[in-house]
Amino acid sequence: MGDPRGFLKVRRKVSGYRPVEERLNDYSEVEARLTDAERQEQASRCMDCGVPFCHWACPLGNVMPEWQDRLYRGDWTEAWAILQDTNPFPEFTGRVCPALCEAACVLGVNDEPVTIRQNELALIEKAFQRGLVLPRPPRKRNGKKVAVVGAGPAGLSAAFYLNRAGFTVTVYEADRKAGGYLRYGIPNFKLDKSFIDRRVDLMAREGVVFQMGARIGDARYGFGTAANGIRIIDGAALTAEYDLALLTIGAREPRELNVPGRELKGIVQALDYLSAQNRNLAGEADGYTPDNAYGKHVLVIGGGDTGADCVGTANRQGAAKVTQIEVMPKPALHRGADDPWPLWPKVLKTSSSHDEGCERLWSVNTKAFEGENGAVGNVKAVSVAWKTENGRPVMHEVPGSGFDIRADLVLLAMGFVHVVQGGVVAALNLETDERGNIRTQGSFHTSNPKVWAAGDARNGASLVVRAMADGKAAACAMCAAL
Repeated sequence: MGDPRGFLKVRRKVSGYRPVEERLNDYSEVEARLTDAERQEQASRCMDCGVPFCHWACPLGNVMPEWQDRLYRGDWTEAWAILQDTNPFPEFTGRVCPALCEAACVLGVNDEPVTIRQNELALIEKAFQRGLVLPRPPRKRNGKKVAVVGAGPAGLSAAFYLNRAGFTVTVYEADRKAGGYLRYGIPNFKLDKSFIDRRVDLMAREGVVFQMGARIGDARYGFGTAANGIRIIDGAALTAEYDLALLTIGAREPRELNVPGRELKGIVQALDYLSAQNRNLAGEADGYTPDNAYGKHVLVIGGGDTGADCVGTANRQGAAKVTQIEVMPKPALHRGADDPWPLWPKVLKTSSSHDEGCERLWSVNTKAFEGENGAVGNVKAVSVAWKTENGRPVMHEVPGSGFDIRADLVLLAMGFVHVVQGGVVAALNLETDERGNIRTQGSFHTSNPKVWAAGDARNGASLVVRAMADGKAAACAMCAAL
């Protein structure tokens, strides 16, 4: 390492965020940037730890010590060369990855991990700025054709590697533009969509063919005609045309909350809310009516990242008040005895959106929705306690703890359960497992010998970086098979 004692000399310094009063007035990215000199200084903290647990924790297998050493020395070109060997899209992970690597960093034992994610983002943006990231089409094609169905992080990752291996790759996407959850789920203030466009354009120049507005169906059952501007492509014809097809359609079936009053207006699934807002900002709002939080009391049910994204979006829309509730207990501030390093810590996470204004409540269960004239206006809730019974946590309502929460807009951010049934799953006659995701045999093979699956479609909803890693692994397996 360039400075094996750097971690003793330099304290962790994060980029921070733009001022709240400024960022609430726009949808631009909230995270600030350090100078190049400060970023190199932060990279110097990557110690010669012997066993790089950061590498172990990263789903993509990034080799952080090597590229951070080059970054510390000011060799941005070589640092980028090392990073891009394992990570196809550092501009995405550098913005939205929860940084599993930092949780496993040896310096994280004392809550001072290296700023790996922010260093990664600075590195890839410097590479683009210097013109290092150029189209790299394969020297020759191998005569094999692969269809990738779904242009989310898993599909883009798989297409990236398959194309560079010489396959002719066509990506089919039902939406207008590529990106999947990156584009239509994550708010612009965390990931500006121009960075997706930049990467997709680069992949197109490398030879990847993108077919937007194309959904896979089954013409035998009347789905062979276009509807709402979407072209329906017969699944049998697709598998006949290509040597293999890879399904990366995500897991988009939202978890539902079946309590009295659920039919009232103003109760919206989080992804529908976030997607409509992103489409509105992109000028794609026709057919999508964004639910506006302006002047409303907003209740977000669910304490994860999607819930935090709803909080930030509602604040930017001008909500009168935002409350977020979570049925699980409030996490600890620091690791406990049952939460050891280098595993991912189950500690309290506060996002930039929470800092913009939000009341957070834990151990709260929703009992019913109430309203007038068919619209929600109030939520009946109760406090709960968790006890371990037979080795499993069991929820118990606290007697006499019921209370009301005013809510003119309720956003359900409770996660996703499995792939949306029907559609391509039915058209290709695929089996699903007990969780409702596409069943794979061995590694990525489905019950259809010419169809493979990767990402959330086979694993269930997870992180962007894990979807990218699964798409990458699927591409490697397809290369071997073909």
